[in-house]
Amino acid sequence: MRLHNLSPAEGSTKERKRIGRGPASGQGKTAGKGHKGQKARAGRGMRAGFEGGQMPLQRRVPKRGFVNIFGKEMTIVNLSALEDRFESGAVVDIDALKNAGLVKKTLDGVKILGNGEITKNLTVKANAFSDSAKQKIEAAGGKAEVI
Repeated sequence: MRLHNLSPAEGSTKERKRIGRGPASGQGKTAGKGHKGQKARAGRGMRAGFEGGQMPLQRRVPKRGFVNIFGKEMTIVNLSALEDRFESGAVVDIDALKNAGLVKKTLDGVKILGNGEITKNLTVKANAFSDSAKQKIEAAGGKAEVI
């Protein structure tokens, strides 16, 4: 085996298309660009969404809604998840929630929601609580602390 004997595997390489090399090539004369027009010119390039001067779709469609720059995006955790993962008397804070796999990103904080029942007395430390979650935690003998 010598270097000059090596060749790529069958079908793994393609010859590049040589356009504008005479009528016999099948890509002669207009070189596959058709006749005249913007797309036949050298250096043609239209930005994405360009419609030839017609009012583009993204400007014809009405705008809706807004983004509240003061809005907070909370990661939510339900009480039913706390019931399953933590023992009675445990302190549940953001680090404990991450270790338990209940929270991946904290975003602007963690909010505890009251979906499900809780029977264990847990000390839960979070950025926000729904009213029902706070009542259920305290009814089970635990504490809901806002951090």
